[in-house]
Amino acid sequence: MTDTLLSSASREVALGFERPFVVIGERINPTGRKLLAAEMKAGNFARVETDAAAQVAAGAHMLDVNAGIPLADEPGILAEAIRRVQAVTDVPLSIDSSVVEALEAGLAVYQGKPLLNSVTGEEEVLERVLPLVKRHACAVVAISNDETGISEDIDVRFAVAKKIVERAADYGIPATDVVVDPLVMPVGAINNAGRQAMKLIGRLRRELKVNTTCGASNISFGLPNRNGLNAAFLTMAAGAGMTSAITNPLHAEVMAAVRGADVMLGHDPDCRRWMEAYREQAPVVVGRERRRGSRRRARA
Repeated sequence: MTDTLLSSASREVALGFERPFVVIGERINPTGRKLLAAEMKAGNFARVETDAAAQVAAGAHMLDVNAGIPLADEPGILAEAIRRVQAVTDVPLSIDSSVVEALEAGLAVYQGKPLLNSVTGEEEVLERVLPLVKRHACAVVAISNDETGISEDIDVRFAVAKKIVERAADYGIPATDVVVDPLVMPVGAINNAGRQAMKLIGRLRRELKVNTTCGASNISFGLPNRNGLNAAFLTMAAGAGMTSAITNPLHAEVMAAVRGADVMLGHDPDCRRWMEAYREQAPVVVGRERRRGSRRRARA
């Protein structure tokens, strides 16, 4: 059994080898979004609520919520952002921060079982975050770097992931509640980064039997047509065994890649979800205009 179960107050999502790929919406993150950062810092969460609703409407199964704003009250802002998001949508959330106090604040207000993003292989971080995971019975993203930084050697990154899974077990946290981020590198800087990622994802699935996630847009950093590259990566990563990714569901090609991968891997029985998303609707005549809509004819 490899399923990682996550929930809100009213909805459950499962990551698993034989499950559909899980899209975790990335938009609620002030990094690189100056207007959003300023609004969140000022206590204005209208854009957060709008972004949450738009991502779910576009097909996101979960949402990542981050409040990393310099010189701001990150714990307080993150807790309020989580309250606001859970008020407008019922999808499970990933609570995203490198600040342990912010993770604690987010967990204190969260309704359900979230994905805590994240823990690394650094001893100090393991000793502070893993007890938090155990106490709140949540799942956690294990990022494959430690005190030595991020290695370009995938064997080193695998060893760090294995260490985190084993240390989690020492705290009574099952491997099913550890979702490994193999750390996808930019292919524009490291030309074989894509091939490395596929190999590492396969090893994590076969040897550690853990679910995986990543920041999918890292692969295309610095290159043109990033959405096209992100889509290609997601399809191949799903084929290699990746079960979720933090990405932008508002890009149609990204969602098509994920849905297409589900079809090809047999995770969309009878292609039902694909047809629901892309079946062309019959034209409807409205006065002298024709538009796509219901199959019913307009009545005079």
